[in-house]
Amino acid sequence: MSDQSPAERLSAEIRSLQNTYNTLQSAARLTELRDEVGTLESTTSGLGQSVADLRMRGYVFERSMEEKGASLAKRWAALSTSVQQQINQQAIWLQMELRPVDTLMVQLLASESSPDTAQPLLAQAKAAMSALQAQVDGAESSIRSMYDDLQQEGRSFTARVQQIQWLLTQLAEASFPLLAGESAIAGVKATWVQRDKEDKSDPKGALLLTDQRLLFEQKQEIATRKVLFITTEKQKVQKLLLNLNVADIGNATASKQGLFGHEDHLWVEMAHPAAVHSGHFHLDGQDCDVWQGLVSRAKSRDFDRERTDSPQAETLKIPVLPDRCPGCGGAITQPATRGMEMITCAYCGRVIRL
Repeated sequence: MSDQSPAERLSAEIRSLQNTYNTLQSAARLTELRDEVGTLESTTSGLGQSVADLRMRGYVFERSMEEKGASLAKRWAALSTSVQQQINQQAIWLQMELRPVDTLMVQLLASESSPDTAQPLLAQAKAAMSALQAQVDGAESSIRSMYDDLQQEGRSFTARVQQIQWLLTQLAEASFPLLAGESAIAGVKATWVQRDKEDKSDPKGALLLTDQRLLFEQKQEIATRKVLFITTEKQKVQKLLLNLNVADIGNATASKQGLFGHEDHLWVEMAHPAAVHSGHFHLDGQDCDVWQGLVSRAKSRDFDRERTDSPQAETLKIPVLPDRCPGCGGAITQPATRGMEMITCAYCGRVIRL
């Protein structure tokens, strides 16, 4: 049972209702919608520059990005005026509907010391606020329906831009260079699962896909000293652990794991003899099914059709590979890729320059 007296409970209810009223005042001005629209305006107007920045940093795929970004900006420009008008009109109407509630709250606060008077006013104010909140919700829903599809497309486009920005940053900071003519496609934070089950000792870093290779670079801080189970010293480890020619990949298999299938895992198996026969990666924040498709498309060189016009793409040729290794005589089975300058014999490890 509560230790509060009836007067204290009444006072607490009035304070709570006052907080609800303050929130409702802001809602009736459609503040949240105005913020959303401002964000949408900023996002769509900046898409063109965002894509231009990606091109400057070396991203050469998805040549339709410029067109998509321009289309989103154009669609919002055509819609924004009517959205703003609706917000202003609905806000004026809601402010008028708020006035009776204002009056009730003034009367309620003035009668707080008189429970017999305050209780009916409290009930009226609650009902009036509930009704007004429903009107606010209806106005927000109606206005959002005008731009909801566009907003979702803008968020999706922005998320893709951010993924590419992260990918290019990883490559700019990488401990290895790209090959001549090699272009980045996708990247994701990942853990390379070394055994049947993932554990804390598994390397964490970036799984990177280009039009020529699948790479995993370990990039993490590892405890080098502990005192009473507390880490006192760390060392940053950054090194390339996996370097596979995409043409040598046999299969890439996606798997949703975890209690609710919320974990994304990718298995990669080699089609030819190699130092690494397979790899299991736990992806962080991206869909494993998407990655399965990306690897498959890279294998089939499907991304070449999406390249932007680039002198590099036009001048780099696909070399002719020798049939056998000059060192051990082993058969060279891996296919050639654009700009390839060397291959490694799968049998003796000899580097063969082309």
